[in-house]
Amino acid sequence: MYEDYYGFVQPPFSLTPDPRFLYRSESHDLALQQVWQAIRRKEGFIVLTGDIGTGKTTLCRTLLEQFDETTFTALVLNPFLSVEELLREVLLSFGVVSKDALRTGRLSTASKHELIRTLHDFLLSLVPLHGSAVLIIDEAQHLSPDVLEEIRVLSNLETNDQKLLQIVIVGQLNLLDVLQKAELRQLDQRISIRCSLKALTREEVEAYVTHRLWVARGSTSVSFTPKAFDLVHALSGGVPRVINLLCDRALMTACDKQTSRIAEEHVVHAAGQLGQEIPKGKIKGESAEGVPVRSRRKLAMGLAALLAVVLLAAGVFALIGNPVELFGQDNTPAPPRVEQRWLLPTPIAPLTAQAVMPVTTPPPPMPGSFSVLIGTYDSARQVELVQQTLNQRKLPVYTIDLLMPAGDFQRRVLVGRYATREEAERVRAALGPAVIAARVIPGAQERLRDIP
Repeated sequence: MYEDYYGFVQPPFSLTPDPRFLYRSESHDLALQQVWQAIRRKEGFIVLTGDIGTGKTTLCRTLLEQFDETTFTALVLNPFLSVEELLREVLLSFGVVSKDALRTGRLSTASKHELIRTLHDFLLSLVPLHGSAVLIIDEAQHLSPDVLEEIRVLSNLETNDQKLLQIVIVGQLNLLDVLQKAELRQLDQRISIRCSLKALTREEVEAYVTHRLWVARGSTSVSFTPKAFDLVHALSGGVPRVINLLCDRALMTACDKQTSRIAEEHVVHAAGQLGQEIPKGKIKGESAEGVPVRSRRKLAMGLAALLAVVLLAAGVFALIGNPVELFGQDNTPAPPRVEQRWLLPTPIAPLTAQAVMPVTTPPPPMPGSFSVLIGTYDSARQVELVQQTLNQRKLPVYTIDLLMPAGDFQRRVLVGRYATREEAERVRAALGPAVIAARVIPGAQERLRDIP
């Protein structure tokens, strides 16, 4: 299991709707704020929509965790209920009745009117306590017209100055088409807020993956290359559920290869396991027609060699010249070999589109000083998230850049310096499991490239 290999305390790309893993993209953050404000204003009826796998259920569970003890909540995940079954589920979630009472008590055979009356009495009892009640119904596009009409009736439970029940219905994009039907016009007119979740952009995909790796509290050395992020975005279309599947399989593949740097080929292998087709021209070394460039070159070289043998046997090879040129082989000389390079004497921000953060100038070296190495990252977004977390704890953070080939980026994040190793170890221990890979190094080693 790659969780053990990388030191994760939990799977970073599980498909369960864990609120801790919610990444607040622009659309997710806006939707969360709109729904929250509408509930606080007791506006009554709210609709949240999004395509399949965009994180609607996770957002709902995140919303539930934000309420205090004065707010009673009910989350209905099964939309295939009758009106009476829905009312019983709501009463059970609010704690008005127990499961035994619903099975054997009077409410087990109660009519719809009796169930609504019981709910109304409960909601009225919250008014003098300054309490409130919120009902969230997921997968609402599957609700029958009768149940949707009953939900409209529930939204009418109110006093002279406020709604007694705030209702959030959550569903896929076709929920909007359902609500526009003529028989649901009264319900549609009562909707105060409509918000929608969108797919993630390329930049948001990178931040999303980085966020989940950080929350899973694994080794900070686990990272995706920029080209791997490009391919994940292209294959997933920015849909979080598909991103999770791809990254999960990519980590499995990388674990088998015993590497913590997730590259493009690992994502390609993950896509193959999931039965996904690689978009043409998306893989490094592939032409726009989807034919690998290296294969075309090998074919040209093979044909050229064959022709050379034939022409040589006929004694006309010298008259024609280099037969390779006949087949358009790329004779461009190979680029010079990139030698191993070391850190610059002073940190310099790489001139790439990713270098969006200023490089923090490290404190001057001190003999015998020690620093806490948090990790080395090949994404400016990763560095930003790590620095934000450390800055919130008011730690002396600084960064050092590695000199890399053009287009590549690596930045080291450190905390310190400290006069003794014991002092640095105390700081590292206080960081907790969030930075499980952090370790203390002498100040003289902070610029060494061979530090993982």
